[in-house]
Amino acid sequence: MTYGNYPDLSKVKRVLVIKMRHHGDVLLTSPLFSNLKKAIPHARIDAFIYKDTLPMLQGHPAIADYLLYDRSWKKLSVFKKFTKEAGLLKEIRSRSYDLVINLTEGDRGAIAALVSGSTYRVGFDPKKSGLVGKCKIYTHVVKDCPHPRHTVERQIDVLRRIGIFPEPEERDLFLHVPEDAKSKIADLLEKEEIRPDNFILIHPVSRWRFKCLPTKQIVQLIATLHEKGIRLVMSAGPDQQEISMVEEILALTPDVPVFNCAGKLTLKELSALIQSAKALICVDSVPLHIASALKTPVVALFGPTSEQNWGPWMHPKARIVAQKFSCRPCYQDGCGGSKMSDCLFSMPIESLLSALDEVMSERFYPPASGKLNTSSIFQQNLPETVALQERVSKSYPNV
Repeated sequence: MTYGNYPDLSKVKRVLVIKMRHHGDVLLTSPLFSNLKKAIPHARIDAFIYKDTLPMLQGHPAIADYLLYDRSWKKLSVFKKFTKEAGLLKEIRSRSYDLVINLTEGDRGAIAALVSGSTYRVGFDPKKSGLVGKCKIYTHVVKDCPHPRHTVERQIDVLRRIGIFPEPEERDLFLHVPEDAKSKIADLLEKEEIRPDNFILIHPVSRWRFKCLPTKQIVQLIATLHEKGIRLVMSAGPDQQEISMVEEILALTPDVPVFNCAGKLTLKELSALIQSAKALICVDSVPLHIASALKTPVVALFGPTSEQNWGPWMHPKARIVAQKFSCRPCYQDGCGGSKMSDCLFSMPIESLLSALDEVMSERFYPPASGKLNTSSIFQQNLPETVALQERVSKSYPNV
């Protein structure tokens, strides 16, 4: 028995880490794996995640293998779904884990921890939610901080609970971008006559539309950046609603040569695109965390969600753009559940442009160059901008 009741990690040979959440959440677990491997280098560490989130951790040097839950199983009949899940639990049991860490609040991770038969089982305090007696599944219960706390730090609390205390510089994200993804993006950019590190990537969408700026503001942003001679690329996930939103935006900017990658890239290819960009403008979604991992300058828009929990991580070239509304972060799907967030719909585009200047400044000038001169970063106005601005004004007279 130690002061903190820490497990004897010298006897731990096999570890399973469970994170059944979305893509960004999974990427934010990468420092946990790095520090776990550093603390117990002799141990084999596996990850239990959703199949579609695999690219977020694939290639991580600390992870030996992946157990994947396919979300499509939820569409199967009750019997087939049970068979699939039972087979996965049987596999977990057969691997004889010594330590299981459940980073997920739901019951599926808790059941996997219980079935594993592991000597040490670590999870967050369920606070009487979920399965009856869920708290008793864990040998080591992690207390939640009652105040806002970045998701990375919250997850590292799990390591602290078992006696592992990473130094601040050891908590950075890790994302592996394979060479084939880099090559594909290089080829795509070359075909469009876009030089790497010479374009701004805009990822304006999320499957949660209440996190997004309205179309009219994105159109205005594109018009302003194009006027200043900046090459633009747009991206979105494979969800048809995200693709449709980008198509709606581009329909209003036909004279701007925007390279549209919406729905056409894998997550690894999107990562390579972000890595190649001069800067990224995005909402609170997985591209923000990819940019934090790869250190691409990023401007991140926040509305109903909390930048304290989900903002850029260990990234000096990142800026958050959010309004100081007394109601935010409200964590609601739009004001009053309306799907429309006023803290985003009333956001001035000038705040995005100012933040963009800041994150790009040192990229083009040495630190001693003094105050940023934006006129020397951006090129002079392009002739076709006038027609674009007239069209935007007619479509959105209040812009």
